[in-house]
Amino acid sequence: MTVTAVVGSQWGDEGKGKVVDFLAEQADYVARFNGGNNAGHTVINEFGTFKIHLVPSGIFAQNAVGLIGGGVVIDPAVLIEEIEMLHKAGVGVDGRLWISPRSHLIMPYHKILDGLYEEAKGAGATGTTRRGIGPVFADKVSYNGIRWTDFASGAFETRLKMQIELKNKIIAALGGEALSYDEIRDTYRGYYEKIKPYLRELFSLVQDGLKADKNFLLEQAMGTFLDTDWGTYPFVTASTTIPSAASAGLGIPPRYITTVVGVTKAYTTRVGAGPLPTEILDTTSAVYEQFGEVAATTGRIRRVGWLDLEIVRTAAQLSGITELCLTKLDVLSGLDDLQVCTGYKLNGEPVRYADVDAYGLENVEKVYQTINGWNEDIRGVRSFEQLPENAKAYVKIIEDATGVPVKWIGVGPEREATIRR
Repeated sequence: MTVTAVVGSQWGDEGKGKVVDFLAEQADYVARFNGGNNAGHTVINEFGTFKIHLVPSGIFAQNAVGLIGGGVVIDPAVLIEEIEMLHKAGVGVDGRLWISPRSHLIMPYHKILDGLYEEAKGAGATGTTRRGIGPVFADKVSYNGIRWTDFASGAFETRLKMQIELKNKIIAALGGEALSYDEIRDTYRGYYEKIKPYLRELFSLVQDGLKADKNFLLEQAMGTFLDTDWGTYPFVTASTTIPSAASAGLGIPPRYITTVVGVTKAYTTRVGAGPLPTEILDTTSAVYEQFGEVAATTGRIRRVGWLDLEIVRTAAQLSGITELCLTKLDVLSGLDDLQVCTGYKLNGEPVRYADVDAYGLENVEKVYQTINGWNEDIRGVRSFEQLPENAKAYVKIIEDATGVPVKWIGVGPEREATIRR
């Protein structure tokens, strides 16, 4: 039995979807345990190109069973759309996708409040995806949440009516329009009927799988430094993103997690507000253009920067990362020189990421190491030995800085464009 957790070692968008897709070949269960549809995983395989937000990215492995744990918050419309998309692509999920009835639902008022809160903050906005993630988690911990299990117990209408009355007062105070109880009730009843065949209490399923020595692949949403506690607060997500969240969000005891794969992009990106120490501010530069990306979930242009090894090193220690998967190494091809941040200083003294808060991180002095780049196109390379010497040196710098071996190297977006060491 193995339980492997796949986590992003930066601010998300590291390429976890691709990594999960190829690791799922050996999995009996693939599972999401945190976050919501504010996360987006891009998967390219023989079935096509997919933007996955809620269904586990490993669902394409036909022998794997997909699980969505109670730690995931669900927008029913998005989930239904994804299930239908998979069916149309020939990826059947009936009988092998199970959703915890403990999971909380994103309601229309959550998305409305998400936007109203951001507008009310003005210049202090945190750059949320406006998918309702923060408000639904706030409701969860303040006893105001609505779960799938409320439909089966008959509590749905009562709880919804109470929440509509409460939320409409807040929405009106912030300048929004009141919501209709009847309309939301009928819409969500319809959602429930479509999702009902996939609902199943996961506790016994997970525990029995562990006893039977089944292989679990746990998919983190977001990235390490969007974690509520360890991320660049308040510019973070609303859930815990480190592997320990699988205990609460799925029912996996911590001692069963045997392997933690840290997915690390060969450079650094971030969507939304918050510190990005190695950010390349010259948006007209050739490097910025080469690193430029569009976020899978929001469609926003990602901010880009050089590889920050202090961030990756901290993630490795925090999550107990046992092996690294380096993605998008091919994007660096053609650059004469590469900058790698090896550490920080503040007032002339070395500091770690954990020594400063999000605002202090804006002021740290970055310590850079310059290494020679390479011009070769490496997208067709399938063995480490075939990589240019400078590309190999880049990988070794990462291993030396983190103390963690790089086991996989991505040289393209496709599943097969992966070097396995």
